[in-house]
Amino acid sequence: MSKKILLINPWIHDFAAYDFWLKPLGLLTLASLLRRNNHQVDFIDCLDPYHPAMLAKTKKPHRRIYGDGKFFREIIEKPANLQIISRNYCRYGIAPDIFRDEVSRQQDADIVLVTSLMTYWYPGVIEAIRIIRELMPRVPVVLGGKYATLCYEHAIKFSGADYVVRGAGEKQIFRLLDELFGEKQLFEPDADNLDALPYPALDLVRKLEQAPVMTSHGCPFTCSYCASHIFHDKFQRRDPLKVADEIEYWQKNFGVKNFTFYDDALLVNSSKMIMVLLHEIKERNLSCNFHCPNGLHLREVNEELAQLMFVSGFKTIRFGFETSDLERQIETGGKVKNEELKRAVQLLQAAGFKSGDIGIYLLCGLPGQTAAEVRNSIEFVWECGAKPILAEYSPIPGTKMWDEAVALSPFDIQNEPLYHNNSLLPCRNNDFSVAVYEQLKKMLQKNRLE
Repeated sequence: MSKKILLINPWIHDFAAYDFWLKPLGLLTLASLLRRNNHQVDFIDCLDPYHPAMLAKTKKPHRRIYGDGKFFREIIEKPANLQIISRNYCRYGIAPDIFRDEVSRQQDADIVLVTSLMTYWYPGVIEAIRIIRELMPRVPVVLGGKYATLCYEHAIKFSGADYVVRGAGEKQIFRLLDELFGEKQLFEPDADNLDALPYPALDLVRKLEQAPVMTSHGCPFTCSYCASHIFHDKFQRRDPLKVADEIEYWQKNFGVKNFTFYDDALLVNSSKMIMVLLHEIKERNLSCNFHCPNGLHLREVNEELAQLMFVSGFKTIRFGFETSDLERQIETGGKVKNEELKRAVQLLQAAGFKSGDIGIYLLCGLPGQTAAEVRNSIEFVWECGAKPILAEYSPIPGTKMWDEAVALSPFDIQNEPLYHNNSLLPCRNNDFSVAVYEQLKKMLQKNRLE
């Protein structure tokens, strides 16, 4: 007998949050797998910017034509650990009373699955679970996702969930359903074939402004600051023609025009993936806008790929460069070199992209990093003709850089995930302070206005 399963995408508690095409892709893919196994699935999205009950009581958050935009937000009490930051701390998403009402309508649920994202967003997870436990005290609650995986012991101790799942959750969830309810799995995709996975259940999203598309799992690089290898121990790719099938499905059945690639390595070995995919999109006469907020690999950009990206409708392109310091480039993984950035920007500009279109992520606040390194990196990106974007470093448990971050951070990042918050500059030092960081932001702002 199938079960009724409630899926929850919880709030974000933070100083700032913006919807850069954010969707709980793992949770929605799990929703499709549950459906394939004859379970009934319901979804409560605490981050829904179009919730009718919210729109009835306040104005709609500003949304952009490409499907990104602001969330609803409410200023809430700041955690004691973060009092040193003199900014408002907010709950992003729907109001708690509306969430309570939504949960109250799901009293017949057999089990609740809650996802999680950033480690330092866990207060929103805890708040959601607390309300679920209050309203549905006898229903088991399962927590998965990034926070649950990276801060497993913390999640077990503080989340309030009955079960905490780390890593890929699909098999563990079905094993749990068997243990709790005697529900055997009827459909199990081939773990070595990503195309065997059903499309994520994006029909559960109230207004589908954009569709996230995953072309791979994992990454062939092992950057010291990145947790990709923790979630996927090997690099796997889909068939680009199958990816084209998915894009065509969302466009023809749901009218979606904006598509977001979440991949860590979308451009890697471009002749066998992205170029095949984009040629196929053109062949099928699909009209798309593509967005890559995660950070692409520069090394793969050549003349043909740059031109193909431009004519195919890439509107948001971001590249991971991290630093122009040669020594740190090697230390962090050797993913890209300075001359490769110069060449890639030249090719992208020749293809039609403007300097402001080519966003280059620069990590700042790394363990032991100096202000001069960040400043030099900003100036180098400007010299290349691209747009530098500061990405404040957030220490991630389990990464190669974690032990160094623990040793050098003035905060107890090992025991308190709130101290992972990048707004805090968790690995600040006497040379790279908050004041210096603010100066660098003003420098970027001034250049943008000139």
